[in-house]
Formats: sequence, structure tokens, C-alpha cells
Amino acid sequence: MTEEKMTPLRARMIEDMHIRGMGDQAQKSHIQATKDFAKFLQRSPGTATPEDLRA
Repeated sequence: MTEEKMTPLRARMIEDMHIRGMGDQAQKSHIQATKDFAKFLQRSPGTATPEDLRA
């Protein structure tokens, strides 16, 4: 089993979703979408610009 390193951005995202009462499946979906966005950007989604979001 590979262990994924958790970035501060991901940890905060998970904490925020938990506080908002999101279910496990919704959290998994949001995390996967964020991973996909990071892959698209080829960098951390925390560095996304308005132009990146439009793309």
C-alpha cells in the first residue's frame, strides 16, 4: 500500500469539508476533482490564477 503525503492545502480542505458535514463520498469526489485539477495545472491548485480557472 502506498502512503500519500498530505499537503497543508489538502488537510485544510478535508477539515473544512468535515466541519461542513459533507459525507465521505462527497469528500472523496471533491478530493478527486482537486487532484484532477492539479494534474491539469501541473502544479498545486493553491497556485491557480483566475486565468487557470477559466481554462
